[in-house]
Formats: sequence, C-alpha cells, structure tokens
Amino acid sequence: MRRRGLVSSLYRTARLANDISTLASGNPHRMARRARNRIVGRALGRAGLWRMLWG
Repeated sequence: MRRRGLVSSLYRTARLANDISTLASGNPHRMARRARNRIVGRALGRAGLWRMLWG
C-alpha cells in the first residue's frame, strides 16, 4: 500500500470536507451534481485517462 504525502492527504481531506458540506446543505440538486461528478471522475481515473493526460 502506497504511503500518502502531506499534500496528498490535505487534498483528500479537502475533498471529504466538500462532500460533508454538500450533504449538510440539504440541497438535492447540489448533492446529485456532487455524486455525478464523483462517479464520472472515478470512472475516468480507473480508465487511466488522468495518467494518459499527465503521466
């Protein structure tokens, strides 16, 4: 398992805080948009798109 650096951990914490903020807002449109973006981003990451662009 890869050990995360400080910056990577901070970005991960910021993404988690954004998720919590979105859920706490109670706005269904914002929650749906956040969920869709997470799903699309994860799918693109697993497909290797980010490595092709910046790797």
